Amino acid sequence: MTFRRARSDEQREERRRAILATTAAMLAEMPVADVSLNEISRRVGLAKSNVLRYVESREAALLDLLHAELAEWLEIVRASPPASGSVRERVDGAADLVARTLAERPVLCDLLGAQAAVLERNVSTDLAVRHKRESMAAAGELAAVLRGHVPELSEDASVRAAGAAALCAGAAWTATQPSAAMCVAYDENPDLAAMRLDFGGAVRELVAVLISGLLARES
Repeated sequence: MTFRRARSDEQREERRRAILATTAAMLAEMPVADVSLNEISRRVGLAKSNVLRYVESREAALLDLLHAELAEWLEIVRASPPASGSVRERVDGAADLVARTLAERPVLCDLLGAQAAVLERNVSTDLAVRHKRESMAAAGELAAVLRGHVPELSEDASVRAAGAAALCAGAAWTATQPSAAMCVAYDENPDLAAMRLDFGGAVRELVAVLISGLLARES
């Protein structure tokens, strides 16, 4: 493809959206660690230097996708009605909602797992500030959802729970994606089965314990 520089803001944004769409399609095929700028460039039909005219770096593109995925996920959890019953039942309901909806979005989970070690590297200070502000806003939205399910949570506790839930999800995703060798080890050694974690189950338990602990500390 012969490169033609986008002249208007609209053309530049259109080119940028095409690059992000290509990156998103790659994430449906491969983990974050395998997404390279060279492959993005090849698929979008532009030289790497030209791709970098529209996105700051591979990591910058992935951060944009992380926030797009977070926004879509938050729409889903906001639309889910709170559970009823005792405090414990409502805590379990909130934890189940977080775990179940995250398990349905493997790309988001992979991005959350790679956030600190990969996505936040090789980015400018301006982008880092924008990323953190968007992350704080997303945490605030999730905190409001958690308070809707468990109104006994204070505003501060719900924000802390929201941030910790995202950390739990990222860590759990990394821990529940074993290598081929580890899968064989689990299959051939039934006594190791307890070490093979289920993502949904792990997140559900971690979030429930987290919220319960925050409630206990506030009582």
